[in-house]
Amino acid sequence: MRLTAALARLTPDLAALARSVGALRGWRRIALAFGLGVALAATLPPVHALPLFPIAFAGLIWLIGGARSPFSAFATGFWFGLGFFLAGLYWLGFALMTDADHYGWLVAPAVIGVASGLALFHAFGALLLYWLRLDGLWRVVAFAVIWSGLEWLRGHILTGFPWNLAGSAFALSDAMIQLSALLGAYGLSLVVVFAGALVALLGESAPARRRLAIPAMLAILIAVWLGGTVRLAMAPLAEASPDASWLRIVQPNIAQSVKWRDDKRADIVAHHLNLTMQPSARPLDMVIWPEAAIPFVVDEDPAVLTYLSERLPADSVLITGAPRRAEDEAGVYRVWNSLQAITADGRLIATYDKHHLVPFGEYVPLRDLLGLNKVTPGALDFSAGAGPQTLTLGNLPPFSPSICYEAIFPGGVVAAEGPRPAWLLNLTNDGWFGVSSGPYQHLASARLRAVEQGLPLVRAANTGVSAVIDPYGRVLQRLSLGAEGVIDAALPAPVLSAPPFARVGGWPLSIMLILGAGIVMVRCISYRVETKNVTFL
Repeated sequence: MRLTAALARLTPDLAALARSVGALRGWRRIALAFGLGVALAATLPPVHALPLFPIAFAGLIWLIGGARSPFSAFATGFWFGLGFFLAGLYWLGFALMTDADHYGWLVAPAVIGVASGLALFHAFGALLLYWLRLDGLWRVVAFAVIWSGLEWLRGHILTGFPWNLAGSAFALSDAMIQLSALLGAYGLSLVVVFAGALVALLGESAPARRRLAIPAMLAILIAVWLGGTVRLAMAPLAEASPDASWLRIVQPNIAQSVKWRDDKRADIVAHHLNLTMQPSARPLDMVIWPEAAIPFVVDEDPAVLTYLSERLPADSVLITGAPRRAEDEAGVYRVWNSLQAITADGRLIATYDKHHLVPFGEYVPLRDLLGLNKVTPGALDFSAGAGPQTLTLGNLPPFSPSICYEAIFPGGVVAAEGPRPAWLLNLTNDGWFGVSSGPYQHLASARLRAVEQGLPLVRAANTGVSAVIDPYGRVLQRLSLGAEGVIDAALPAPVLSAPPFARVGGWPLSIMLILGAGIVMVRCISYRVETKNVTFL
């Protein structure tokens, strides 16, 4: 009762605050929009300042509602997006600083340029919300639909970049991310963005709308948390089966500045092997090294395979990242960023080529026009692999591999056809990101893939964060960022039945977006008929 009374006294003041925020002009509007974007970025891993989540959305909605022109709304969304992406993706500059002599001058232009390009999604979203001229709950529905739709578009257009989806902020709670088993990461964003944006109703003039804001937000978030809690309670952490495959993840913590030096190749491989040969409580079935753990082409020199076989645990399989090179039919050499499986007797038994490449990191779009080289070593662009696939290595459980940021794509880590894998494997080299928020954001995305597919995920990272994750996204074991060592663990079992997202993909989200957009358009048409002289475009 006291809380209700306090909110009743406070909400008129918040309504006045909303009017003041909407009335801001000039640099004050820009500064607040930018600051709200930074605040939203603070809700992401590893900070997880979740109370800022509704504040950022409410402030943005109030700013857009008070915009005097389409250009003002567009600019408001742009500055918000610029703050969000600069604060969330500042670590992109770390990758360029690994070769500061060549790329140091690009740090500021590259980070600002990427953030500005991505900010256009929020700019167009703000413009669309302005054009709709809605208020109350209708405006909140429209905001959530637009936000989620643009996140989906960002994840697909121009090869896609679904990094730092709004729903990933809730990776702080194992229970909160269980909704992604039904709706996927984009659907999780839709629900939690709608919940957070309800706080904007505190700025409405109608008392009934203001009273709805906080209870409605809490009801949705509690329902998501409660549903996830029940799901986890029905799947308690189980003891590993005696028959489960025993694996070792190696995290060598090799500095990116020496990773590709010719004079360090032998030392790097020896370092991985020293960690591999440490005593184990059980015989190892798999040894897993991170992306590009072997910094040279393995299969061009039989002596390399022999050298590895003499030092691998008996009857084990080494799964490692390494570049691959081959000559095509035209006699031109092509290179791939690959995962390769090597047996203890020196046979190369499987290869997976990364198919979702990083622009400018692994290939340069419009290279002839731009005249730039890729950031990674080597003169040739990497070639793209065939796509997601399932690998089976002898008697080991079949798995779906991914390399580096391939793990950030919802629905993109398992082949659309063929048998269901028993686990997911992600090899990455987050050493490019340095000691920053990047590796933690990357880990959060990987956890969402495990929940979506109902499959355990094993993650081997050069500098961290390496982890064993169960099919509900719970981190069972991990090695911290910047640590050197190994993880020995039994491979967790998948869920017995694939979750809805793994079976039907994004259809539930599509239906929700279509329904939400339909409701908004019906309201817009109704409002236009009522006022007759109001236009929206």
